[in-house]
Amino acid sequence: MGKVPRVTHSPSSTTSTSTGSDAPGPRAPDAPHLERSLGNRHIQLIAIGGAIGTGLFMGSGKTISVAGPSVLLVYVVIGFMLYFVMRAMGEILLSRREYRNFADFTGDLLGPWAAFFTGWTYWFCWVVTAVADVIVIASVYLRDLVPMLPGWATPVLAIVVIALLIGLNLPTVRAFGEAEFWFAMVKIVAILALIVLGLVLVLTGFETSAGPSSFTHLWADGGFFPRGFTGFVAAFQIATFAFVGIELVGTTAAETRDPEKNLPRAVRSIPVRILLFYVGALVILMSVMPWTVYSADDSPFIQVFATAGLPAAAAIVNLVVLTSAMSSANSGIYSTSRMVFGLATQNDAPRLFARVSRRHVPQNALFLTGVMLLASVVLLVFGLGESTAFSVVTTVSSLCFMFVWTMILLSYLAYRRRRPQDHAASRFRMPLGGVMPFVVMAFFAFLLWAFTGASDTLAGLLATPVWFLLVAIGYVLIRRDGAHAAQREEFRARAAREKDEAARWRTEPVERV
Repeated sequence: MGKVPRVTHSPSSTTSTSTGSDAPGPRAPDAPHLERSLGNRHIQLIAIGGAIGTGLFMGSGKTISVAGPSVLLVYVVIGFMLYFVMRAMGEILLSRREYRNFADFTGDLLGPWAAFFTGWTYWFCWVVTAVADVIVIASVYLRDLVPMLPGWATPVLAIVVIALLIGLNLPTVRAFGEAEFWFAMVKIVAILALIVLGLVLVLTGFETSAGPSSFTHLWADGGFFPRGFTGFVAAFQIATFAFVGIELVGTTAAETRDPEKNLPRAVRSIPVRILLFYVGALVILMSVMPWTVYSADDSPFIQVFATAGLPAAAAIVNLVVLTSAMSSANSGIYSTSRMVFGLATQNDAPRLFARVSRRHVPQNALFLTGVMLLASVVLLVFGLGESTAFSVVTTVSSLCFMFVWTMILLSYLAYRRRRPQDHAASRFRMPLGGVMPFVVMAFFAFLLWAFTGASDTLAGLLATPVWFLLVAIGYVLIRRDGAHAAQREEFRARAAREKDEAARWRTEPVERV
């Protein structure tokens, strides 16, 4: 029959009385805390916004040209693997209300070093991504919409974009949620419009410059793997970056109303979103016209709308891509500010960043991100906005996100080993949790190998260890602090206690149902 879940009343129990703190460990009653203001519709759209990046609108042209129709399988495989990362993250986050994000539970389950590495690496991921987003918004999308602007205006546009993004995040977390809700809504409408329009073109056999639209284009032009295994693997290098931010919903845990209901709902819907918004859109794109027609440097969305005879196609898609890039940068500012706030409350960042405004927004941490984004202005002033270095930057960002995803999986394995009673009592258990963490980490190893296939991605792969060396130096310096020594000692004692409790739970007589 099976075990009846048994929940102890030890500190590791999922049903132990909450202390009302915002993070694991002892905390003063008047400690700064975040406010649970994000409702279900915010969480759902934030999850969609995290799963649909700018890469779908602009980068899909390159993935199609590299892999052909087999790119569909690339997105399915990546989405399938990351779904289990999200399930692991969801189960752990819901095991304790005190967890604000995954940096909290990596530190609680793997040790203080893990929180330091995970938190600062995630901060770095989003700062790099947001800087790239601001540069592209100012130097490409806004200039395409207003081409008569003089060259000196580009850095000014970047400053305006940064100010706008800070302004969206500064008032309340609900303001961020509303902005992200409408940013995501624009992306959804654009993709659904493409799918509907494309279906009409395919079902009516619309005559394009490359012949009639038809689903047969998915296999008739060189087969499903026209570029062979090499092209199939090369697409993973590009497509991985399209999924960065899929874990964003995990940074909203401390500011979500009714997380036990809203977080699982957002995570469970990820496969449907990937199938609809990624696979569905790409099926339509490659059915309207053969995959050989699409340019690696242009948005396939623009080409389809233009083929349908819509003269404003370029302007419409540019607005959509601009919105998508704003959404990505907006998410980056939100997540980095919350991560630095969490690090500061755990003595892994200056305490200055642990302060919150009267509206429970970590404004100092927010301003830190704003200052970092000014790097985009410097790059634009020196004419580096559109350099090939951005291929390296996106690779570094992808690899750092893969590190964060791996830390989530390692935390899940530690959670199952040390807190089996919590796992048994969970209402949101990860499917195939005993096997899939290892499968997904093996897949990440495959991605590392895939990144060696091109010179620019290989350069990014070789540059990434520099960041981890800097983080390691920072941790060596900060761990000398007495508070950190106490945290490490407390972690070792808690881990030993939880292992004993787990051993007793596994050997105790169980009730049968």
